[in-house]
Amino acid sequence: MKIQDLLGAAVSQIEQCSDTPQLDAQVLLAHTLQKTRAWIIANPDFIAPPQEQRQFEVALKKLAEGEPLPYVLGKWEFFGLEFDITQDVLIPRPETELLVEKAIAWLKARPEKRNVIDIGTGSGAIAVSIAAHIPDAQILATDISPAALQMAKHNAKKHGVARQIEFVECDLLPASKVKGQKSDLLPLTFDLICSNPPYIPTATLSGLPIFGREPTLALDGGTDGLDIYRRLFKLAPNWLAPHGMLLLETEATLGIKVLSLAYDSFSNVNIHLHQDLAGCDRLLEIGFHEN
Repeated sequence: MKIQDLLGAAVSQIEQCSDTPQLDAQVLLAHTLQKTRAWIIANPDFIAPPQEQRQFEVALKKLAEGEPLPYVLGKWEFFGLEFDITQDVLIPRPETELLVEKAIAWLKARPEKRNVIDIGTGSGAIAVSIAAHIPDAQILATDISPAALQMAKHNAKKHGVARQIEFVECDLLPASKVKGQKSDLLPLTFDLICSNPPYIPTATLSGLPIFGREPTLALDGGTDGLDIYRRLFKLAPNWLAPHGMLLLETEATLGIKVLSLAYDSFSNVNIHLHQDLAGCDRLLEIGFHEN
């Protein structure tokens, strides 16, 4: 079949389960043929080989059954880098790039501060992106999921930054800092704590299209979506070096609640709530003075 015919049939098959069926079909076919999307668009009369047509049909069936496109592809772009992903990790989203952008800018302005924690690293998108742009940064990346840590380690190796990142399986933070870990790479306090924590209220999550398709562990923020923030606000002062920074992504509708919780939890700090490109509350920045 010609590319234009494959795409036409594909759009009809997935238009009920996709907001962008034409784009998704083009991206999936480009992946299958190992071409760019631009090439796919420019060559509508190209006849795809039978084997690739069958591969496309198998992948398309997964998409039609509701599997998110990034999982079907097995990869997704984030902050200019390609991350391999599985259903064990959250799909990296462009909203999280604001956190990485702020983290990199903060570190570049402070060459003496290079020790970073990425809590709940998932695919490693935050830790790897920071490491790739700050070559002398040393990062502790944690996750409670062993499968997620394996994926993050894989992506760190893929992008040549594995030597900069220590991966630790734990619930938020190691029980006794990094004591007992194999590496002496990291100190006992850190300049920057980053996290994209689970922040969707439990009742809300069950009604969302992503429920059951992405790992609940990375999405469920408890009754009001603030469980992890409460825990992090208690832990952070003991982990941050003087004049450290805490950067936490938040769900758009929870911005004011997270901001209020931060003001109730800390004194002698600078707090700022940043908006993303869509104008939605997205990133909480807390700058500490003396701890």
